[in-house]
Amino acid sequence: MGKSLVLAEKPSVGKDIARILGCRQSGDGCMIGDRHIVTWALGHLVTLADPEVYSKEYKTWSLESLPMLPGKMQLVVMKETSKQFNIVQGLLKRADVSDIIIATDAGREGELVARWILIKAGCKKPAKRLWISSQTDKAVRDGFQNLKPAANYYDLFQSAEARSEADWLVGLNVTRALTCKYNASLSAGRVQTPTLAMIVAREQEIKSFIPKDYYNIKAQFQGFTATWTGNSGQTRIANKTDAEAVLERISGKQGIVTTIQKQYKHKAPPAAYDLTELQRDANRKFAYSAKETLSIMQSLYEHHKLLTYPRTDSRYITDDIIPTLPDRLRSIAVGPYKEHAMALLKSRPLSTKYIADNSKVSDHHAIIPTEESIDLMFLRPEERNIYDLVVRRFLAVLMPAFEYEETKLTVTIGKEKFAAKGKMIRFAGWKAAYGQGVADDDDDEDSDIREQTLPQLQQGSKPEIKSCAIITGKTKPPARYNEATLLTAMENPSGKEMSADMLAILKTTSGLGTPATRADIIEKLFSSFCIERRGKEIVPTSKGMQLVGLVPEDLRSAELTAKWEQELALISKGQAQKKVFIEQMRGYATKLVSAVVSSEAKYTHDNMTKDKCPDCGKFLLEVSGKKGKMLVCPDRECGYRKNLSMTTNARCPNCHKKLEMRGEGEKRMFVCICGHRERLSDFEKRKKESGASKRDTENFLRNQNKQDNDKGKSALAEQLAKWMEN
Repeated sequence: MGKSLVLAEKPSVGKDIARILGCRQSGDGCMIGDRHIVTWALGHLVTLADPEVYSKEYKTWSLESLPMLPGKMQLVVMKETSKQFNIVQGLLKRADVSDIIIATDAGREGELVARWILIKAGCKKPAKRLWISSQTDKAVRDGFQNLKPAANYYDLFQSAEARSEADWLVGLNVTRALTCKYNASLSAGRVQTPTLAMIVAREQEIKSFIPKDYYNIKAQFQGFTATWTGNSGQTRIANKTDAEAVLERISGKQGIVTTIQKQYKHKAPPAAYDLTELQRDANRKFAYSAKETLSIMQSLYEHHKLLTYPRTDSRYITDDIIPTLPDRLRSIAVGPYKEHAMALLKSRPLSTKYIADNSKVSDHHAIIPTEESIDLMFLRPEERNIYDLVVRRFLAVLMPAFEYEETKLTVTIGKEKFAAKGKMIRFAGWKAAYGQGVADDDDDEDSDIREQTLPQLQQGSKPEIKSCAIITGKTKPPARYNEATLLTAMENPSGKEMSADMLAILKTTSGLGTPATRADIIEKLFSSFCIERRGKEIVPTSKGMQLVGLVPEDLRSAELTAKWEQELALISKGQAQKKVFIEQMRGYATKLVSAVVSSEAKYTHDNMTKDKCPDCGKFLLEVSGKKGKMLVCPDRECGYRKNLSMTTNARCPNCHKKLEMRGEGEKRMFVCICGHRERLSDFEKRKKESGASKRDTENFLRNQNKQDNDKGKSALAEQLAKWMEN
């Protein structure tokens, strides 16, 4: 009887599977056992070929060679991981290997990783699929007891390959057209371009916004404050004269409580986390980028095995997971979670009405704790933070509703009405999972009537008026996106130009991008200098704003992704053909290239400096990178870049904000926006006096200087290397 070759996506996962299967003999890029050989990819080992593989004319970037429409897309082995591919290929061809078990990540992209390797290696041996949502020993063992026929996932692979080929046809053609037409490193894609367009549109709204004054009238009573409300319930008066007239009418009058409404309410807990919701909360609470959160989640999933599969778009679990919940509660019954976990275990049967819904789970269920026991001391601070978010949400969703009494009252002064509202907690319910101070997190920040603690009042009461005053305010423009709100907008895009049908499709799919790719899309926009950070806010650069204007109009809209996702969903279910979809994409790419070539628009480098590139002589551009300011060469083939300043993790001794490092060598200096300036030598001296060793300082400086000051990949080269993620 032959052996089964197990193909995992990463070495860490492969080695864990090997341990569980009893494969103890180490081989070259694999682990060998009596019945199984376990090997692994390093992410993608195979990819779609670059344009120059199809034709010599594609080696030179020119408008004349566009559009690039290969007759049949070819696969190539990636050079940087070719050694591991050769190992896997050799194992696939071994005479004693009788069948294959695909154990890559259980999702669309994981299916693509494995299938492309098998196709490129020419392997046609029988295959089965391991489909699991967590990496615990129990989940892996159960998965191997319930292997699925690989044929069940062929349509999913077709969908993944269709998406990749379409991104190649559209992304590379439009990127080359823009770059050649405007002689600048410009790139476009079906996800990154509408995402950039949303950021640019928001910036334009802010710049065109004209603030207007408005007026509130506040009455301060003994123990509470009430706000004037008009006949239609409005709280804002546009005209100051009208506000003064109201103040005049109530002057010297007695207030009387005319209505008191008390309503007993309950609020269900929020659903469990999917990746996007977790990234949003991590950004709000810890300022982690979407990519950082995903990376931390991967560690908690793969290395620590404490949380389930991260790249999920579901916030619910299926009924078959319900029997495992007690074991999951026991695993988290430590430290700050012990009291609530034990209380839930004692009050069984568990209430699962807020977490279990088969109809809302696609490939993977929500992110929840595994049955693996934990020692919190082994987690890094950032891992601890993400773990804490997931565990508290898991506890909350199994707890009862939050119950409270809402009180609304009206005080009439003369003929004018004033309103106040308050909340009294009757039963903390799920909010107890978050400790104190969470009960008031639902208050609307934009509301002029804020919740407060109200005194005991009866209808007809005449509370003492302390004062009445006019409060002046200004209307505010829409807020700039931060990573949390941008993720929300990508998940639920909207647009006046989109039909209701298209918006509905986006809501039933994953919106712009997927939970797995949104982080990379945002990072790509930063690395290509189309957007930059100002504090937590995301602001489009001049390049980003110009690029949106240069890209063909229908590529800017999320409607394209809606149409694609509709077709890809049908392909994944076997209800549409990949061949037909790709033929449509070939025609679409041709149309987009023509639109770029015929455009009369102009592109201007308004960030050009007087410094020349030491390699090619062109004037360098000053840009704001993720780590600070730098000079980059505009020539896409040169790629020279040099750091001017870097935002460091060192803190200002005065205001405690992060310091910026400027200069080179011995002239390096720390600078703060508050005005503090400090030479590197003085910094080292201060650190030494505070107890930090010279080695600590050197390590700190080395970590800050990871970016290459000399030659490196251009933003465009990086975009092309990752075009599949567009």
